[in-house]
Parts: sequence; C-alpha cells; structure tokens
Amino acid sequence: MSKHIALIRKSVPLSSISDKEINSYLRDRSFKISTYERNNIVHFSGEVCLKLEIILSGKVAVERIDESGNLMNIAEFYSNEILGGNLLFSKNPHYPMTITAKQPTIILEINKERLFALFSNNHDFLRSYLEFVSDHAVILGDRIKHYVNKTIRECIMNYLEYERQKQNSDKVQLNITKKAWAEKMGVQRTSLSRELAKMRKDGLIRYDAKSIEIL
Repeated sequence: MSKHIALIRKSVPLSSISDKEINSYLRDRSFKISTYERNNIVHFSGEVCLKLEIILSGKVAVERIDESGNLMNIAEFYSNEILGGNLLFSKNPHYPMTITAKQPTIILEINKERLFALFSNNHDFLRSYLEFVSDHAVILGDRIKHYVNKTIRECIMNYLEYERQKQNSDKVQLNITKKAWAEKMGVQRTSLSRELAKMRKDGLIRYDAKSIEIL
C-alpha cells in the first residue's frame, strides 16, 4: 500500500490533496487502487462509467473493432491521465469503446460522491479536472477525424507527414512496428504492407525495415 500512496502523491491531478486526506479516502474506500496485467480489459465497450479513474503507472489504449474485425487504436493514455472524465456526468455514461491495459497498469478509482466533494472543496483539483477533460476531448476528436473516411494511402501519408515535421527529415525513422502502425489505422498488417509496396512502385516512397523516405 505504501508504494501506491507514493504513486498517488506523484500524480499531477492529485497534487493538491494532502497525505492525510489520501489515507482517509483509501480507508473509507472512496479511493480504491486497481491493478491490471498487460492485455487485461479495463472497460468493455458499452460498460457504464461509475467512477473517475487516474492512471498512476502504465499505459492503456482506447480500441475499436470494426465490422471486418480490424482493430483500430484510437488513443493511448499514460501516467497522470484520466479515464471517464468526459463520461461520468453524461446522460449516457457508457464507454463507447474498449479500454485495454497495454502494459502492467495501476489505476486509482475515485467514486462519484468523493469526486463531488473534491470539486466543491478543492478548486485546484476542479481546475485540473476541467483542463484535462477539455484538452482530451479535442485530442480524441482530432484523432478520430484523422482516420475516418480516409484511404489507407491517405492515412499513411498523414502519418509520414506528421513524422517528417516532427523528425525534421524526409527520411522518417519508424518508431513503431508495422503491426502497431496498422492497428492505429484500423487495417490488417498485410493491407499496410501491400499499400506501402504500391507506393514504392509509384515512386512516392523508398523504405527498409527501419525507415521510410518520402520522395
């Protein structure tokens, strides 16, 4: 438990809460620690959101499976980030997509009654919560628009253009596997490889196992 308390103390959204309060909330179970192994499901699509969750360590992914069975990685969340912040007070508080732990993950759960009390009595916490919810609503919206109704080639070029600007080079170093890249686009790995081969034949790119050069 002492390890978990240390993680809570390091969490940015919880930095305005005193050690005494943290211990009290853990004792009365309004704060609860949950742990997940790699590939454990944190929430199923359609599950009701009943609490706010703050990731203390690890990584989770929001995923969608389309009608063809392709897995699309919509977004990833890391330490200090919040789950359920945009759902908890909704009239339809159901998780629209599956949330999966991508590595061993520790999450702090805050029940709704305690959350209301923190909003009322701790304005710094309320400010952090509102900033996070607002910022991530924009990020998720942009991420979904980035992939929906685009061809595989368009998705590839969008990713390469983003990485070209980020790396400041026409030769983009691939920091993820082709399998992970395909999941982000919601396509099969073979479909991604096939389209890359077509783009090379069309003279758009040149690539090897670790990099892609935009021609």
